[in-house]
Amino acid sequence: MKALVYEGIQEVNVKNVDDPKIENHDDIIVKVTSTAICGSDLHLVHGLIPNMPKGFVLGHETMGIVEEAGKDVHKVKKGDRVIVPFPVACGHCWYCQHDLYSQCDNSNDYGEIGGIFGYSNTLGGYAGGQAEYLRVPYANVGPTKIPNQLSDEQALFLTDILPTSYWGVDIGGVKSGDTVVILGCGPVGLLTIKWAAFRDAKRIIAVDRVGYRLKHAEDNYNVEVINFEDYDNTGEYIKEITNGGADVVIDCVGLDGKMSTFEKIETALKLQGGSKSAIEIATQAVRKGGTVVLVGVYGLRYNNFPLGDFFSRNITLKMGQCPAQAYIDTILKYIEEEKFDATDIITHKLSLDKGKHAYEIFDKKKDECIKVILKP
Repeated sequence: MKALVYEGIQEVNVKNVDDPKIENHDDIIVKVTSTAICGSDLHLVHGLIPNMPKGFVLGHETMGIVEEAGKDVHKVKKGDRVIVPFPVACGHCWYCQHDLYSQCDNSNDYGEIGGIFGYSNTLGGYAGGQAEYLRVPYANVGPTKIPNQLSDEQALFLTDILPTSYWGVDIGGVKSGDTVVILGCGPVGLLTIKWAAFRDAKRIIAVDRVGYRLKHAEDNYNVEVINFEDYDNTGEYIKEITNGGADVVIDCVGLDGKMSTFEKIETALKLQGGSKSAIEIATQAVRKGGTVVLVGVYGLRYNNFPLGDFFSRNITLKMGQCPAQAYIDTILKYIEEEKFDATDIITHKLSLDKGKHAYEIFDKKKDECIKVILKP
């Protein structure tokens, strides 16, 4: 089959690889109809996630048709149209039983945290879904059947960015009347803005440095926007214009934010896991007693982490990988009832054969690219 594979830092290609096969009785094989490139895929391509072998199939936002099912699979069957959430989860360990699917104890033999499709050997070694076919283990837990009246474009983001953005607003406790700051206007950030508005936040401020992404937020969601390149201290500026800071700050950037020269050196030497620029903005942009949520992906340990700034102002920190399975049914209902639509962030639909080009325009912010869907 054809698949997008990692070929080294800043290098991906479409290659022919072996078709996946049923390995366990609760596996399914999905014939992929749509897949997407996620901002966290770029962390792999930039060499920020360890144990990424050449030839590894990328992608963790995937949906399609069940082609084959193991004999113990009862949740879905051959011919069903399904989305596949990005965490690989067994469904029966303590963490899965407590809706912490992303921390599954049984899905990653290589480390303590749970497995993720297409995300290196560090996260379980599971081949990803930017391919013609995908093997899905624990198929009675993750895959969810999608109604035929919904298009792929309406449903695909249930695999990751819709639950992740919803979860950030949920654990942040965003409520009616709140002031909310969203750091990063990529796909997750834009959807987080929409969920904050869905929860009736009174004031939403979106922060980025990419002009067309800020324009999308301003034009489509009617929110305030700030280009952080325009200010010496963006966090202090936000504190000033909000009379003390926001109730909730949600970091949708993660380790791939703008790095200082020192951070670039530390990251290259594996002394630090990328940028913490968004975290530093958050320390000042949040009010005393407020909440900061990190949904952008971070790695390794961080030097000069501003812990004292959070501690001295009684800030609540919440973070981690979204347990997507816990939110899919709720969000799917909103989509079916036409209460929420995420399709406005889609800027490009390309064939899988154009995957290398898709990564380039997404990574380099070319052609006003926000979100790419690939069709095998």
